[in-house]
Amino acid sequence: MFKKAVEAKSHQRLSGADRKKLRRTVQNRFSLLTDELLDAILPPKVEITVSKFQNRVLVYSIEGGCPMFFDIDGRGNEILPTVFALWEAPEMLPSFMLKGGEVSRYVLGGADLMFPGILIPPEGFPSFSAGEIWSVKVPGNAAPIAVGFTTMSSAEGLKAGLRGKALRIAHYYRDFLWESAEGHYVPNSGFWEDVVMEDPVFLASGSGEEISDASAGQQTSTGNEEDESALETASTSATDAKNGTEEEQMVGSMNEMNLGDDISANEANTEKQNPLSTEEVDALLDQCLLQALHTTLKEKDLPLPGSTLWANHVLPCRPPGITLDIKKSSHKKLSKWLQSKASAGMITVKEDKHKKEIVLISVNRRHPDYSSFKPEKKKAEVSESSVASSTAKPQSEKMLEIIEVYKPSIHNSAIFASVGEDKGKLYTASEASDVVFKYIEKENLVKPTNKSMVVLDPILCDALFKGAIKKGSAYPSEIHKKDVGSTFIGRMQPHQVVMRGGCEPVVRKGGIKPVQIMTERRQGNKKVTKVSGIETFLMDPDSFGSELQKKFACSTSVNELPGKKGYEVLIQGGVIEDVARYMVEHYGVPKRYIEVLDKTRK
Repeated sequence: MFKKAVEAKSHQRLSGADRKKLRRTVQNRFSLLTDELLDAILPPKVEITVSKFQNRVLVYSIEGGCPMFFDIDGRGNEILPTVFALWEAPEMLPSFMLKGGEVSRYVLGGADLMFPGILIPPEGFPSFSAGEIWSVKVPGNAAPIAVGFTTMSSAEGLKAGLRGKALRIAHYYRDFLWESAEGHYVPNSGFWEDVVMEDPVFLASGSGEEISDASAGQQTSTGNEEDESALETASTSATDAKNGTEEEQMVGSMNEMNLGDDISANEANTEKQNPLSTEEVDALLDQCLLQALHTTLKEKDLPLPGSTLWANHVLPCRPPGITLDIKKSSHKKLSKWLQSKASAGMITVKEDKHKKEIVLISVNRRHPDYSSFKPEKKKAEVSESSVASSTAKPQSEKMLEIIEVYKPSIHNSAIFASVGEDKGKLYTASEASDVVFKYIEKENLVKPTNKSMVVLDPILCDALFKGAIKKGSAYPSEIHKKDVGSTFIGRMQPHQVVMRGGCEPVVRKGGIKPVQIMTERRQGNKKVTKVSGIETFLMDPDSFGSELQKKFACSTSVNELPGKKGYEVLIQGGVIEDVARYMVEHYGVPKRYIEVLDKTRK
């Protein structure tokens, strides 16, 4: 439902009567929701805003907070909680448990939940009716990742052999409803960008033992009496699913993926074979943190929540085949581990009292441990990428790639010179942003009292604002970190690098002129289609004309435009839309770079 971005038509505050009506509707809809949990989701004295969308969906949000409920039909008949509400009260809905964290990749990709992707607990398959609201969870993580409607009853599912669609997903973590929330967040460190895994804190508290035992029982048992009796009435394929052959079934269109190849499963097996001691886990944690500080964590990312640091930076830096579990260290908790690093002087942290989470504020890159550490280069990834590119090369001889790059201008060339970067080089947006933050770190311009702000010295102020501030207006003295990169890049000269397989890359200054496709009448009622500007996209006019001649069974010709402005391809007939489609599909020219004009229409 929220796979694509949809803008709200209007926003308005609910009156006191409407707030009470919403609370009554929610309480009647979700019988497991207690008054205490409802107050946590919809605080009585907090303003509630309703956003109306073109598809009749209503989204109810806490003012200054996140959306908590959405109404699909706008009448209160199909009101569902968002993941933000479920993170506050996970027990308000019954939940399906996935067979593993890797299955969540497809749910987060927008696929519906299929029966083969559901973990069947030892006590048997849960009972439910069609049209019920259920959430989706990952083993070892209490926070739901999605919510939707059951497509059939449990009895119908068993008759179908536990195949087909089980839950029609209406909303999930990282969809546009989640992204549109101001100040959106993740509930724990198990929530990554494209997958949700177990939560170390949840496992450390012992809450995940029952789930782990259920997973083990599902994989090792041949089936308890209740499941066997229920499956006797189902088809042979349902029995196969119970015995474990359905482990290769997944979610959505990915039904053929093998769960035996799950990364986390391989890591678990490796750890069982070579268990790490507490001292070794502590050393591994420090190694991964230093690797992350050197390679992936940039100054512009700070301040950073501890859960994001763990999920997006520390865990990806662990050695292959190793499971990094904070509960097996001497610290037991992520917050205590980061506080110990702060006590040693390597980092600075503080506790966010609102979200009850520790936040990384700054990194002491002059600390002896940081200075003496030599980060490892991931050669395997480089070799794999080179192999993949070489394999795909023959298939992409005609495919186009346009990269937007930037060249230092007179405004910010001093920044590049100060950090020893080439002023005549072309930089991507990410590389240019790294340069300005490298200068900020070198000159120690981060505001001590507010690490999210950058103090502007004369050189940085001129690079960002000289000539852009009206006369008589005062120059700013500081800027937010999130605005530094975009402002700095906006002061550079934009260029475009056009690449095509088998051709030398071409750098073009400024914007790219689009291809012009025009149809006009000639000699009575005859139509001719003219195409010009294809040289910009490294297309050979003669070859292109020959291909169109064979494709549309018509005559074509190539003429040079006056003033050496390129070539024009003439095609007999009014094939303007067909030519545009052919350029997109066979030459990879983006639609935004194609201008179409039909002069034959009145």
